[in-house]
Amino acid sequence: MLYHLFQYLEEAYNLPGASLFQYISFRAALSVITSLVISMVFGKRIIQWLQLKQVGEIVRDLGLEGQMQKQGTPTMGGIIILASILIPTLLFADLTNIYVQTMIVATIWLGAIGFIDDYIKVFKKNKKGLAGKFKIIGQVGGGIIIGSMLYFSPDVTIKQAVLNEQGEEVRIINEQGEEVLQWDTHKSTITTIPFVKDNEFDYAWLISWMGEGASKYVWIVFILSTILIVTAVSNGANMTDGLDGLATGSSAIIGVTLAILAYLSGNYIFADYLNIMFIPSSGEMVVFISAFVGACIGFLWYNAYPAQVFMGDTGSLALGGIIAVFAIAIRKELLIPVLCGIFLIENLSVVIQVAYFKYSKKRFGEGRRVFLMAPLHHHYQKKNIPEPKIVARFWIVGIMLAVITIVTLKLR
Repeated sequence: MLYHLFQYLEEAYNLPGASLFQYISFRAALSVITSLVISMVFGKRIIQWLQLKQVGEIVRDLGLEGQMQKQGTPTMGGIIILASILIPTLLFADLTNIYVQTMIVATIWLGAIGFIDDYIKVFKKNKKGLAGKFKIIGQVGGGIIIGSMLYFSPDVTIKQAVLNEQGEEVRIINEQGEEVLQWDTHKSTITTIPFVKDNEFDYAWLISWMGEGASKYVWIVFILSTILIVTAVSNGANMTDGLDGLATGSSAIIGVTLAILAYLSGNYIFADYLNIMFIPSSGEMVVFISAFVGACIGFLWYNAYPAQVFMGDTGSLALGGIIAVFAIAIRKELLIPVLCGIFLIENLSVVIQVAYFKYSKKRFGEGRRVFLMAPLHHHYQKKNIPEPKIVARFWIVGIMLAVITIVTLKLR
């Protein structure tokens, strides 16, 4: 809102200083500061309100050290995260930008699913929360809406360098007399493949076997991929949210990485230099992701060990969904297994544990386990490693994965 206000004031009255709001870096800085203030200052009041309403965590005794001390800790703290993301975005982002609109929809939609789940657990005293099938239906519905927005909007385009008949990049002289690449703007279903030289993959290839006219149906493939990614990453974040600060800190690390990737992809100078896909208008998402990072860090003030509040599904589903949609929007979704490696391994540990238990029970007559307990962070708790140390080590791994993700821009 302030972005549009100052844009009007500059155009209509040439207000001194109003042009600062045209710079993404300036608005991103305001966004992260505002989100920090909201989450740290107003977050305390929200926690007090949650305590007043007796919105406490119901903990099952799994025999983990320090677990039962968390009984009664306020949950649904994801409300703090959602407010800290949405308010700065509405204030400082260009609300006519299709990418910003998509991120707002994703945040509200997935946050609402998590809120319903938490509400049923806390206020209806139903430990199971929202039935799994309804949660999946909600995630699938969100994937359909988000995938449709990104696929069918005429504003979602990419720019690629024009090639001559010899396959060489065409360069032209711009108004400043500099030699630059000639770009062609068009809609495309191309995304980025890490670690390979010609690192582009077209979703249309998946249905190329259908012959001519197959391109008419590529939207189905794209939307199905969006559903799969959004569901997987949001559930992965949910699984990771089991120790104080683990999901929050990991999400902040991922958010910083996505901010770097979005800024580079939305700037044709850096895109040209790094030889990566140039996505017009995607740089505006840096304002959103800055609020996301600020919200995570601010929430960590209260969520770090020992936690004063838990985010609940309201926060974890939203965080995972935001990361997934953001990666899809900047065409880096195939980097998710690397960047979100913590979420992935947490998810896989549960799948492996359940699958092997069922297999061994069928074959040997009794269920056997690969891990002492799943998700993986509970395995280390069972080894009597202190919770803060587990979280810190997971963060370190997350930072390493983030560095590897950024290195893929040049490592091919």
